[in-house]
Amino acid sequence: MNSLQRIPFFEGLDAEEAERVARKCVFRRYDERELVVDYDDPSNDVYFIVSGELRVLIRTPAGKEVILTDLRPGQIFGEMAAVDGAVRSANVSALTRAELCIMSAAVFKNVVFSQPAVCERLLRLLTKRVRDLNARLFERSVLDLKHRLYAELLRLAAPRKGFDGQSIISPPPLQHDLAARIGCRREQVNREVQAMVQEGLAEKVRGGLVLLRPALLEQRVSESLEQAG
Repeated sequence: MNSLQRIPFFEGLDAEEAERVARKCVFRRYDERELVVDYDDPSNDVYFIVSGELRVLIRTPAGKEVILTDLRPGQIFGEMAAVDGAVRSANVSALTRAELCIMSAAVFKNVVFSQPAVCERLLRLLTKRVRDLNARLFERSVLDLKHRLYAELLRLAAPRKGFDGQSIISPPPLQHDLAARIGCRREQVNREVQAMVQEGLAEKVRGGLVLLRPALLEQRVSESLEQAG
């Protein structure tokens, strides 16, 4: 069923209004690795993830990729182009098969301007993205490679069920992906992950990379940031 009720961003929207807006949207399925929007694309539609996972990255003219983030069901992208009309600032592709709700900029802005709760949700989303960007920029500027890796692994990890005090990244992150996230070479990531395993900070298990002592990793990152500040 093509309904905005499946999209958290529109939670609380009147049922009749939600149905009216949904009729103006396109629900489309994408295959794994299919391009959704590309860098410098002049389109300004807004995308809401109904199912599947997508990756946001920037690719340099020389072909080097910098992964900005991965997006999951319930999340939104493309809102900046809808707001300011500028070309796309990143590439977004499907990591898995995905279903997206595609909304034109005009419809999106009409909903935002007419629904205070939705408007506040957008403002909070944009504020969070600015804060996250600031944090990453600060880390990239002042942290060495090891501590940048710690910080990124902590962001990717979730609590490990049945193991108090441990976190897990599942499926395990690919080393070249981690390198693209923190701005280094795959070989450097491999060396640092092996060092973490030897120190008892991480463990490779079937289906994931376990952070055995995430609290210690957080402490080390915090101390490194304080020393840099």
